[in-house]
Amino acid sequence: MKKRQLEVFNLHKLIQDQTDYTNFIVSEVNDHALRIAVINGEFHWHKHEDCDELFYVLEGELFIDLENNETVSLKPGEIFTIPANTMHRTRSNERTVNLCFERTSNDING
Repeated sequence: MKKRQLEVFNLHKLIQDQTDYTNFIVSEVNDHALRIAVINGEFHWHKHEDCDELFYVLEGELFIDLENNETVSLKPGEIFTIPANTMHRTRSNERTVNLCFERTSNDING
């Protein structure tokens, strides 16, 4: 569900009844996308070859496993940026909602 400019919407209402994994573009600004994701479990290992990815947690606790065996824990209000070409995966132990900022043409490899 892509939202257009000059439109007001509520992020919480977009995902209020969502319990299964979802990840979609909410809006685009220039050549970047704002994505919202609901996760409860694990996403697969992957990397974005030409694009940094910033995570901002709205609800729950998001764990980001990195290729160097480090795990970052993010709680509501916290952000973390993963540099381009860094292998990572996201996971949670409960329903977690986060925003991602990345280039619109981003490809997932892994």
